[in-house]
Amino acid sequence: MLLVTPCTDWYLVFTDIADGDVPLATSLLPYNLVLQLVLLPVYLYAFAGTLVDLPLALLAESVLLVLVVPLLFGGVARWGLTRTKGETWFRERFLPRLSPVQILFLALAIGAMFASQGAVIVANPRLLALMAVPVVLFYAINLAVGFAAGRLLSFSYGELVCFTNTILSRNSPTALAIAVVAFPNEPLIPLALVIGPLLELPLLGLISQVHLAVRGRWTTGFDASRNDR
Repeated sequence: MLLVTPCTDWYLVFTDIADGDVPLATSLLPYNLVLQLVLLPVYLYAFAGTLVDLPLALLAESVLLVLVVPLLFGGVARWGLTRTKGETWFRERFLPRLSPVQILFLALAIGAMFASQGAVIVANPRLLALMAVPVVLFYAINLAVGFAAGRLLSFSYGELVCFTNTILSRNSPTALAIAVVAFPNEPLIPLALVIGPLLELPLLGLISQVHLAVRGRWTTGFDASRNDR
């Protein structure tokens, strides 16, 4: 469940950290959200033999909270700040200071997820080590696939960062919410989905540094391929 639900939020943070194409990544967000809500019941039936009905209210609430509310608050905040402080101040002074705060909010979100399963975590400490194996393999394999696809399709550096972060980041909160409904008597399943982001956050941070490390060579190669055309 963790590995088949694409992220709808913090992949934007790591795309920004690695100087990727954030507007392109943002445009993919609605597709990630809708497709996972439509396909996750299919995956559950295929892998676990469990049928799960997604109430219309749950879908509407997810779209409202993940898309509409942040969009409205962001639009109002940007309008107010640019009107009072100016566009130059907003872009050159405010946005750079805001970037480190994103990681803090991600850490708080993961902490809240851990707190919801605290008793089960204490009772099953070995599960963290067991979960690390498939999660690390998932990131290593998909990062290699992302770089290979980016080179094959002649992605620019910004497109590459957007693509790899989209295929690597996972939507733990949505998977966790559905797991609680689908498997009410299996506490280890929600626990596994809580452990996932604990591993995901440092791995995405490391991958952001990998992106920045290869940026110069990737940009040079992209320019050369365009000139060949």
